[in-house]
Amino acid sequence: MDTDTVRSPAADDSAGRRREQRGWYFYDWACSVYSTTVVTVFLGPYLTTVAEAAADADGFVHPLGVPVRAGSFFAYAVSLSVVVAVLVMPLVGAAADRTGRKKPLLAAAAYTGAAATAGMFFLDGDRYLLGGLLLVVANAAQSVAMMLYNSYLPQIARPEERDAVSSRGWAFGYAAGALVLVGNLVLYTGHDSFGVSEGMAVRICLASAGLWWGAFALIPLRRLRDRRTPAREAALPGFRQLAATIRDMRRHPLTLAFLLAYLAYNDGIQTVISQASVYGSKELGLGQSTLIVAVLLVQVLAVAGALLLGRLARRYGAKRTILGSLVAWTLTLAAGYFLPAGAPEWFFVLAAGIGLVLGGSQALSRSLFSHLVPPGKEAEYFSAYEISDRGLSWLGPLLFGLTYQLTGSYRDAILSLVGFFVLGFVLLARVPVHRAIADAGNPVPQRI
Repeated sequence: MDTDTVRSPAADDSAGRRREQRGWYFYDWACSVYSTTVVTVFLGPYLTTVAEAAADADGFVHPLGVPVRAGSFFAYAVSLSVVVAVLVMPLVGAAADRTGRKKPLLAAAAYTGAAATAGMFFLDGDRYLLGGLLLVVANAAQSVAMMLYNSYLPQIARPEERDAVSSRGWAFGYAAGALVLVGNLVLYTGHDSFGVSEGMAVRICLASAGLWWGAFALIPLRRLRDRRTPAREAALPGFRQLAATIRDMRRHPLTLAFLLAYLAYNDGIQTVISQASVYGSKELGLGQSTLIVAVLLVQVLAVAGALLLGRLARRYGAKRTILGSLVAWTLTLAAGYFLPAGAPEWFFVLAAGIGLVLGGSQALSRSLFSHLVPPGKEAEYFSAYEISDRGLSWLGPLLFGLTYQLTGSYRDAILSLVGFFVLGFVLLARVPVHRAIADAGNPVPQRI
């Protein structure tokens, strides 16, 4: 794909910047279907069922000879995908900043993830290891692609635009997730009339997310532009590059302080996203159709929530708005512990609460971090951000899986996540964002 090279963000005219922004929105439109259809709705319960089919009499599977409770396999696979992402993201981020050629790297990551997702069509019977492998590849590729995608934000949006641009991106993503979920719901609930089994319907839904991802990724890859950057040192391998990035961040301790706060609360968010359907299915006894409707409700309200919190940020500042959303997350998740089994109406209430804060808290965190990145190091710093976003999100799934393995209760597992939001609130409240932006060498918006 051809790469248009420009000299700097200042050289972009208004029309060109708007065109890039519209193209940028479409990557959220492309890849968010993976997060919704695969991670949030179908793969957790389905892969858990596949693992249970392969389990021994005690309910354990034995990948590489390690005894793992079948109900914990999905959570552990998510954690492993993060370890892979931690190894790859810093290397790719540094290479992107050094060469200025983000688009080829974004394309490679996006289509690796899309291909692995499409390959989930072949997940049936007791092939839990195949499912785990495809999940690891797709999740790691998604993390790398999102890191590159996010790093475009400081280049395509002026400081005063970023809250709105980031919120619109998330809104696009949740709108796409809702649209595809409607199709998923029609196919899944009417699978008999379409002449396919329930398992086949799930596999079609999984694979369709990969096809959607690959098809709509073409739009941002055509509209986004690579930018020439000053020569940088060669990228270091894996953890060494991450360590070098962290050392550089030590010169910007307030940026690092924000990242630590984000690491804490976003770990909770990502774990809720990936484990909610398992909780609803296995603990509350809800059917797949109920889960689809609940996630569809989340998607629709997340569009409104992202735009609403974006408006609140313009009035109260992004930091205060994020802090308010963390209070809402804590109360909603604590209420989830008390949900009665077999009562879908209460699960829908919980889904509505999550939807209203989900998109906005993520969008504003992304835009706030973009102000804290030193110019010229966008991809490298966003690799660390993405590690916090998805990369170090192995802590939540690991805690969730261990809690279930030790207690046998998904209620205890979901309650264990409250601490992530409380800790994130305390850490974020201590970050002086105006001084952090100035220390990073960026202009300070009037309200942030």
